[in-house]
Order: sequence, then C-alpha cells, then structure tokens
Amino acid sequence: MPRRAARRAWPPLARVAAFAALFLILQNGWSRAAGSELERWVIDRATVATAAAAIRAIDPASEVVAAGSRLRSPGGGINVLNGCEGTDALLLLQSALAVAPLAWRHRAAGMAVGLALVFLLNQVRVVGLFYAFRRAPAAFDLLHGFVAPVLLVAAAGAFFAVWLERFGPVPPDRE
Repeated sequence: MPRRAARRAWPPLARVAAFAALFLILQNGWSRAAGSELERWVIDRATVATAAAAIRAIDPASEVVAAGSRLRSPGGGINVLNGCEGTDALLLLQSALAVAPLAWRHRAAGMAVGLALVFLLNQVRVVGLFYAFRRAPAAFDLLHGFVAPVLLVAAAGAFFAVWLERFGPVPPDRE
C-alpha cells in the first residue's frame, strides 16, 4: 500500500519543541505519581510480578518471589525502583510518535506496538539485572546504571526510526 505525502508538514524545530514539551509533561506526570497506586501497579505488578513469573518459568530452582517492588530469592534479589521500570524509554518513544508525521492509525499502532516492545525489553533488562546481581555483582552497577538503560533507549529509538521509515510520509523527491 503506497504511502501518501504529508498534507501539512510541521517545521522541524516545531516538532522538536513539541516532542520536548510533551516528554517533559509526561515525565513530570510520572514523577508526580511517585508513591501512588499507579506507580505501585507499574512497578510491583506489571514489572516485578511479571519478571518473577518469567524467572520462575526459566529457572524454577531460583525460588524467586515478587514482594512489592522486590525480586526476592534465597540466592539474592533486587529492588525495582522508580526509574527501573522502563518509563523513561517508553515516554521518549510515545512523545516521538505523538509528533511524528504519521497518519493517526499508524501513530496509534506505533504507540501500542512500542509500548509492548519497551515493556518486553525492560522485562528482559530486569531479569538480566536479577541474574547479574546474583552471578556477576561486579558488573551489576555498570549494567544497571549505564549499559541496560542505553540499550533500552537505543532500541526504542531504532523502533521509532523503523516505524517512521515504514509508515511515515514519502519525501517529495521519492514520490
């Protein structure tokens, strides 16, 4: 199905400003949710409980349990705090998709697929950090503080680029 050119293009600087403003608004909203039922649901239930279920499916001998924001196990566990649940990468991606030159159906589909992708990749990150803490504690801080967050944001950025290439408007020189 051929893509149509955008009807009305925003100037690039306007898109950047809209992206930055939307990201800051969403990030501020998430910061204000600290300690709320929403934060507990995202961290305790969606992130930690899901990671514990995945670990038990992969490695039943780990005896891991979800205890609020903690993954507990006889061999050691981790605490998933605000910032470790992947919302930064998700909000970056959602903000970028919201201002991208996409048809509404592609924007909505991209947001849904992007949400699922960031959630899945963050679950891989949390499970990986659980095992890093237990088996390679010297590498944990580097993985937790730098490598894993950069990879998550890079994956979200790559998804955005692929989605925009696939569903964005056709530049006039390629029509």
